[in-house]
Amino acid sequence: MEKRYSIREIPAPGGKIDYEKALNPRQAEAVLHGDGPLLVVAGAGTGKTRTLIYRVARLVELGHTPSSILLLTFTRRASEEMLRRAALLLDRRCEKVAGGTFHAFANSLLRRYASAAGFGENFTILDRADAQDLIGLLRHEIHAGHKTVRFPKKETLADLFSRAVNREEEIEPAVEREAPHFLYCLGDILAIQRLYERTKRERNLMDYDDLLVRLVALLRENEPIRRAVSETYRHVLVDEYQDTNRIQAEILRLLAAAHDNVMAVGDDSQSIYSFRGANFRNIMDFPADFPGAKVVFLEENYRSRQPILDVTNEIIARAAEKFPKRLFTSRSGGEKAALLSAPNERIQSAFVADRILELHEEQGIPLSEIAVLFRAAYLSFDLELELAKRHIPYRKFGGFKFLETAHVKDVIAHLRVIDNPRDTLSLSRALMLVPGIGRKVSADLYRRAHEEASLLPVLSTLKKRRGSEEASLLAKLLSELSGREAGGQGGTLPVTEIVARVIGYYRPLMEGRFDDYPRRLKDLDHLESLCARYKTLSDFLSEITLEPPQASVGDIAAPEGEEESLTLSTIHSAKGLEWKAVFIVWVLDGKLPLSRAAEEEEEMEEERRLLYVAATRAKDVLVMTYPVNIYERASGTVLSRPSRFVEEIPAGVLPRFALIE
Repeated sequence: MEKRYSIREIPAPGGKIDYEKALNPRQAEAVLHGDGPLLVVAGAGTGKTRTLIYRVARLVELGHTPSSILLLTFTRRASEEMLRRAALLLDRRCEKVAGGTFHAFANSLLRRYASAAGFGENFTILDRADAQDLIGLLRHEIHAGHKTVRFPKKETLADLFSRAVNREEEIEPAVEREAPHFLYCLGDILAIQRLYERTKRERNLMDYDDLLVRLVALLRENEPIRRAVSETYRHVLVDEYQDTNRIQAEILRLLAAAHDNVMAVGDDSQSIYSFRGANFRNIMDFPADFPGAKVVFLEENYRSRQPILDVTNEIIARAAEKFPKRLFTSRSGGEKAALLSAPNERIQSAFVADRILELHEEQGIPLSEIAVLFRAAYLSFDLELELAKRHIPYRKFGGFKFLETAHVKDVIAHLRVIDNPRDTLSLSRALMLVPGIGRKVSADLYRRAHEEASLLPVLSTLKKRRGSEEASLLAKLLSELSGREAGGQGGTLPVTEIVARVIGYYRPLMEGRFDDYPRRLKDLDHLESLCARYKTLSDFLSEITLEPPQASVGDIAAPEGEEESLTLSTIHSAKGLEWKAVFIVWVLDGKLPLSRAAEEEEEMEEERRLLYVAATRAKDVLVMTYPVNIYERASGTVLSRPSRFVEEIPAGVLPRFALIE
């Protein structure tokens, strides 16, 4: 049946939004800005999204055609949500504003001007997996003839190529910085990259990075198209400008060629993604890139209490380069932030777990409003064991599930065989790692060990294998460390020594299996430190199996009957989020900032911004902790100082406490 009615939205009385009533003075200044470039330096929790939404509504209300307004964000969902909220604020015209990610925008333009860009309009976009598969085929072509040396896998090559593109640098410095252990095969890596670029061109393919690179080339080299595009989008708004890379910044400059009506919103103090190609200089250089730009500072914070902001202001005040701003709030009162030292990691974990329970049970703060943040995923493993013992449900974001990573499972398999020589399942995994022992040989040895309920026949066979040094080393390792067979001494050795010897045996095998083995070594170092609190290997293996350090990406369900869970997160994964209570653990010089960051001033400055981002997540409670006397194998030093970024804060702003065992 045909509808006999239509629905028309009724505009707000007078058709006008009272911006000055709805916004604070600085937000209103940004929203009511006329034509010309505008940079909004929005401190943490100061309402940058609200400002962008009202700016969209304001431009539409002034009569600008919605399709002439372009809103660029880092996720499609972010732009859709902003335009939805702008439509609720004004009317449905706001939904017709052009919005999306840089990549989606580039795709639409390149299809419109495909021939000018040198591609057919039906070009195919390769996703990450497609790109890796193509690189894998070309890798085989280049490297198949000489497999006498180890060579990076397709995933590693794809990552290196992408990082080089996003940083606008050659492959050599990318390899030197990200994977120096592959510099010996740089020639082949370059050959694969050249072949990859040629193959994409010949087959009318583009990967994600090409979308940006080809768009820049099109706009830079074709003046009529550049002017037509710039005339089409008379107002361009960009969110999270501190996270843009050099290519995205140039796209913005080219889009503004005909008008300079650009609004960039971001926070220089929250630029923490240089490893993805984000360029801190983009936001700092905006006034120079767009002469005459107006700069508006949003400093009124709606998230945190003032004692917390006093700490965050101190953290960032000593940054080498920054826009001058000092966050303030009407949310006065509340307890001061605190910095606590612990005699070891175990006491740090126990204190954090105790304090979480106190906040939850005594102060009524939901677990979902509490977070523990850390610089790297492996730094939470000990705390995860403590939380599991206390039956505190949690979800972890960032990093991988500790016991589900292949390298940790490999080491655990060897330890289980040492602890229980009849564990033929773990034995099978250990055998499969030995070069020259395939599934058939492994299955035969596995079966013999199972039938005879003994490890001895396997050890005997391994010792007799010719041409396999690794097989002999495995036999020697298991013979010496097994506490119950072959005269082993595993029952008398400290757990830390057993684990250290297994890792020493496994390390060369890991280096042969994984291109990113330097990163994985940190997990094994931490596994070694985790076992120090246990008297026997059996105790250690039992606890991490029954109550394993869990992890990641929010896929761990809360226990039955629990409606909420604590959040554990890397700082990078926590950006943009907030909680009533935030604990930052391992605020230890050498871990935050990382020791290696001292080599580069830019890296050290980003480490400072990381701590700032972490601290600004807290609404009401902020606690920072660090263990002392931590031996760092990479630098050969003992770490005991608090992070230099908090050590310099006056005690009146950040009180210090010591936990005593």
